[in-house]
Amino acid sequence: MRRDEGQAFPVYIAVIAGLLFLAFAYFLVGQAALTRNSAQTAADAAALAAAQDAREQLRDGWIGVILDPGQWNRFLQGGADTGDSPCQQAEEFAARNKATLAGSDACAPLSTGEHGFKVTVSTTGRESRHATASAEAVIEPLCSFAAPDPPESPPPSPDEGEGEPDGEDPVVDLVCDGEQWVIDPESPRLPSAADLFRVRLSD
Repeated sequence: MRRDEGQAFPVYIAVIAGLLFLAFAYFLVGQAALTRNSAQTAADAAALAAAQDAREQLRDGWIGVILDPGQWNRFLQGGADTGDSPCQQAEEFAARNKATLAGSDACAPLSTGEHGFKVTVSTTGRESRHATASAEAVIEPLCSFAAPDPPESPPPSPDEGEGEPDGEDPVVDLVCDGEQWVIDPESPRLPSAADLFRVRLSD
């Protein structure tokens, strides 16, 4: 009987060792998955922050030319330059999620024909727990508008007529995601950046 017990003991040790190895392997896999998820979360947040900041910049630019509908499309279609601010926001949001922008093209406009940003981040911490992830955020224009008809003839200059020219400001119908906005400088009611553009992560 004792001999049988002695033979079973090494088997018992081997089983325990195998279970410990499996537990350790599952732990490592879980840690790796957690690190990858953390990196992807940071990349998603950074890309969305860049696109949302760009959306605000586009609205501000549009307001700057609101009396000149001929320039609206440059901003309402998302094609205007938004400077360095979006990528600065991406860097800030990556840091909030314990990550840094990674690579020479860590934050760059999309090259897919859509407007938005692609951001790549790397998690901080121990080198063995680093992970890199990328995300793309798209800025979707939501608006169309009917510009006023151009005047049949240019208004006279002050030197050519009496007094100052009328200079009537245009009233333009703007439709954003099915909602109509009448842009009248005499009675301004302006859509927000979220009314003008939708920001989403790319599929």
